[in-house]
Amino acid sequence: MATDEAALLTRTRRAERLRGIYVIVNEDARAVEIGRAALEGGVKVLQYRAKGGVNIGHLQLLRQHTLAHGALLIVNDDWRAALKFACDGVHLGPDDDGFTVVAPVREALGDRLIGLSCGTADEVRYANAQDVDYVGIGPVYATVSKDDAGPPLGLEELRAIAAESWSPVAAIGGIGLERIDAVRATGVSMAAVISAVSSAADPRATARALVEAWHAGGA
Repeated sequence: MATDEAALLTRTRRAERLRGIYVIVNEDARAVEIGRAALEGGVKVLQYRAKGGVNIGHLQLLRQHTLAHGALLIVNDDWRAALKFACDGVHLGPDDDGFTVVAPVREALGDRLIGLSCGTADEVRYANAQDVDYVGIGPVYATVSKDDAGPPLGLEELRAIAAESWSPVAAIGGIGLERIDAVRATGVSMAAVISAVSSAADPRATARALVEAWHAGGA
């Protein structure tokens, strides 16, 4: 899919892809390598997370790879970068510009997607009142991938909080291959992973195994 064709995707068409394994790639020397491996493993939702600032070269390459694989590219934090580099959307946490006042971001992004991080039912209800496309709920399990993630929710709390959401839910935090079945059984639309792929000896094969495990459950 060419860049100009991707830019014409409707919000609905993008939102239809919010299913399955959602891989988050942290900015480092291997960001493009890991992202490409995840896509080659069949992942259709990729997030680029650059807490220290966007590496333009990496973001551009990831965009090329997601377009080639018919996958979404979501940028963490920086909605302006998502717009500038014709990505599919942005994911915002409580400390990010646009989280507490979503309307200007929605106006700027148009048909691109907006996701919000949530850890409580109240936060999900807040997201329901905003013009967003999905929520990320976690951490489900203890995680070493995010220092300020907070205590794990567990599966039952995940299920209860996710039930409050009017939009698709991506569960996140400590999720690996052995936990995919249990997470999917809570009814969420996506399982977001970071170290499960980035720390794997073979990221491509691990991404493939995660995708296959998710779809084996009929999702």
